[in-house]
Amino acid sequence: MALYRDHGIVLRTHKLGEADRIITFMTERHGKVRAVAKGVRKTKSKFGARLEPTSHVALQLYEGRELDIVTQAESVDHFKAIREDLDRISHAVTMLEATDQLSLEREPNADLYRMLLGALRAVDARNSALVVAGFHWKVLALEGFRPQVESCVVCDEPEGLVAFDPTEGGLLCAEHRRGTRVSPEAVELLQQILGGRLAQALDAPASPATHEVDHLATRVMEHHLERRLRSVGLLD
Repeated sequence: MALYRDHGIVLRTHKLGEADRIITFMTERHGKVRAVAKGVRKTKSKFGARLEPTSHVALQLYEGRELDIVTQAESVDHFKAIREDLDRISHAVTMLEATDQLSLEREPNADLYRMLLGALRAVDARNSALVVAGFHWKVLALEGFRPQVESCVVCDEPEGLVAFDPTEGGLLCAEHRRGTRVSPEAVELLQQILGGRLAQALDAPASPATHEVDHLATRVMEHHLERRLRSVGLLD
């Protein structure tokens, strides 16, 4: 078996036998990797709590036929604020689930790894009302679905945008309105997120408009995945 090193974020875990777990990582250089952490459920495990969802770790693994084996795991980011706050946990888990669904095993995707890591660090630092929505919209753009938000997708009119339809690919004016109604404030936030002004959008305080954008991002992500995100609203 080949030995390799990488950095990874724990997406999810499953019990295996009496003492082991299967850990699913999003890694920097190897894409999504599933690996066995032997003895991790024992009280005196050498891994401690370093292999729980959201953990960012430096890894050493043996490559196996079906599942790799974790031999070393050292914490890089502890994300203490996430672990101690239910709202932060909910936001983080939603992003982990979306990443898990979007990624393929053994297919490198360093951009997705970096986006997830940056989003987790943002949640840990301040938990903006739009950090999950910003992550979803940016990841959708990475996947090739960047909605048109600067003008109507039908007539290209930049003024009076009042609705969003994922099947049409973006915002629509009053004349061509279909899909979900959006407020002018939500339109501005969408244009900030997808127009290179994400930091400005993340500074926005919680409001009906941020809720609109967050709800819309979830709907569009689920439309893209063709499945519901089970973690959405988990702690509501």
